[in-house]
Amino acid sequence: MQLYDYQQDTKNRIHQSWNEGNRNVMGVLPTGAGKTVLFSSILHDHQGAGVVIAHRTELVSQISLALGREGVNHGIIGPTSSIKEICNEHMRELGNVYYDQNALIKVAGVNTLTRRTSQLKSWCDQVTLWVNDEAHHLLKENVWGKGVAMFPNARGLGVTATPCRSDGKGLGSHSHGVFDDMVVGPNLRDLINRGKLTDYRIFAPPNDIQLDKVETAADGDYKKPQLKKAVRESHLIGDIVDHYIRIAKGKLGITFTTDVETATDVATQYNTRGVPAEVVSAKTPSRVRAEILRRFKNRELLQLVNVDLFGEGFDLPAVEVVSFGRPTKSYGLYCQQFGRALRILEGKTEAIIIDHAGNVVRHGLPDKERVWSLDPKESAPRMKNPDDDIPLRYCSECTQPYEKCLILCPYCGAKWEPMDRSKPEYVDGDLFELTPEVLEQMRASVARIDETEESLRGRMNYAGAPSVVVGSQLKAQRIRKNVQGVLRDQISWWAAWHRQFGRSDAEIYRRFFFSFGIDIMNAQTLGKTEAGDLAIKISKQIEELSNGQRTG
Repeated sequence: MQLYDYQQDTKNRIHQSWNEGNRNVMGVLPTGAGKTVLFSSILHDHQGAGVVIAHRTELVSQISLALGREGVNHGIIGPTSSIKEICNEHMRELGNVYYDQNALIKVAGVNTLTRRTSQLKSWCDQVTLWVNDEAHHLLKENVWGKGVAMFPNARGLGVTATPCRSDGKGLGSHSHGVFDDMVVGPNLRDLINRGKLTDYRIFAPPNDIQLDKVETAADGDYKKPQLKKAVRESHLIGDIVDHYIRIAKGKLGITFTTDVETATDVATQYNTRGVPAEVVSAKTPSRVRAEILRRFKNRELLQLVNVDLFGEGFDLPAVEVVSFGRPTKSYGLYCQQFGRALRILEGKTEAIIIDHAGNVVRHGLPDKERVWSLDPKESAPRMKNPDDDIPLRYCSECTQPYEKCLILCPYCGAKWEPMDRSKPEYVDGDLFELTPEVLEQMRASVARIDETEESLRGRMNYAGAPSVVVGSQLKAQRIRKNVQGVLRDQISWWAAWHRQFGRSDAEIYRRFFFSFGIDIMNAQTLGKTEAGDLAIKISKQIEELSNGQRTG
């Protein structure tokens, strides 16, 4: 198979990293960019024994088919029943069977692999390359780490669309993981602009899911039993079907749900409303699942309602619409699910995302370029351009998401109206939206900082303060005003940067609030230390914005 230029470039840089002495390399490509094709090509060229490790049976099957398409004979480490079914799939799709248990290259399910440690030792010692699919799972101490540790003489390649974890653990060998270097390919927006993936449109109907009492599990995502309860106590099941029919009727869709019971209820409502639908989960037998996917591809079914199956790695036919019925704190899972709608399909002009779960606002748009790292950090990486790191809100009129710093919805022109105007945080830092009384109080606080030495001395003398106290206060006031002068200069330069793009003062107020967590007026009342720290942050962001413009 001929690689696309970006796949070949990524492949070349992975080999370069190995040649530079990095033993284990992480390769990053978005969902739909062809990670399986990439590592199949690398294995095709590999001289010696190698293994691809996946975490589910269906992914072992998909990888086996991908290797077969590359003409790579390979063994399979898995249950006999699974091997037979995979061989049948080879014949159905490829017209030939590329399974050879004596081949040097093998595909392994991680659980089967680690259960056969002693049995496979001789072969493991021969392996000189391991590949781990969905490599954001791989930590030194978990089952994937134990799996790759079985190959002491091998270098490694991990591939993923999102090299981050909800629990914040680092994937680097210096941290919780095993990787020494990271090679990042083009991002989602690059591939959309190249025509390799389709663009998208988002709808976010209001929902009544109450997540405030849903706790976070050890993996960093919502606890599943509590999440199921919250969803089932809401009106989400009916809303999913209603809005699919209203927005995307007749289009091929996937609906992501929290559990099999909820998926069954959603599928029942789809069918009752005339939308052919089936439930698909990890518990669905592989032959039944294959038949369901065949019917879906032929448009005999229009909806696949699934539970934790199509989120990662699954080779799914191109679809036109994704419905989020499962809130998630996992940025990686969100991107995987979002990306299912972006594959090219004849006649498809855009993907439709119907977000019933608040995932888009929770995580931001997936095609914004992010800074990836192998270090431990927060689960969602920061934006490469600080100007992109603004939270989103859904328009109350057209339901599409847009940056909170904007005054009007860019899609329909509707204006967001705050419910309360008594504090800056209620109006997103936009000082124009505050009541006159609140503004007057804030101006008085700034005036106290700006008080002249003569006025301060006079007040303190009038109050009978000792001269030593007066001197101390005057010195502190002088230092604070000097630091505030530096801060205010930085604020002015930061605002000037944004004005060059024609942004209004109201939008600039909001951008400042979301960028630094404080409104511009309260920033001018900060003490010496806080004001100095903020001035440094602003200066750093101005530099990052300038660098981004030069390289953009």
